[in-house]
Amino acid sequence: MSKIEPAALRSALGRYPTGVAVVTTTNASHQPVGMTINSFASVSLDPPLILWSIDRQSDLFDVFTGANYYALHVLGQNQQDLSNHFASPGEDKFTNLTPEEGLEGVPLLPDHIARFQCRIVARHEGGDHVILVGHIHDIRQNDGAPLVFHDSRYTSLV
Repeated sequence: MSKIEPAALRSALGRYPTGVAVVTTTNASHQPVGMTINSFASVSLDPPLILWSIDRQSDLFDVFTGANYYALHVLGQNQQDLSNHFASPGEDKFTNLTPEEGLEGVPLLPDHIARFQCRIVARHEGGDHVILVGHIHDIRQNDGAPLVFHDSRYTSLV
């Protein structure tokens, strides 16, 4: 069996279009943190479970894997700037934002096409990632088309 090169795998996986989301929680100092992801998936309707995965190299790895709650915000097609903002390294992502407070103080972004507030119920090893399974405690949804990522760029469904 031949070894699969990471660049080739990333390119092939990029052929599968995904939605874009921002996941948020609080750090040990109760400060809001967040990051852009596209690794979100449904797990179960009963009980209501979703998952997303975080790279072990992420600056926020310890924060999210140590958290008990998170909120996942599915972004709309007009939210590319917000996606880029939360995807950028370093800075305090909430400096110019006024989030609401969700379960256990988790910051909630006001704009989204869907939002899930979750309690983490399982953490699974997944190679260079950890998979975080959340039990959904609250959902909100709004009209709008999703922000889509495909072949290493943003795109739309229409």
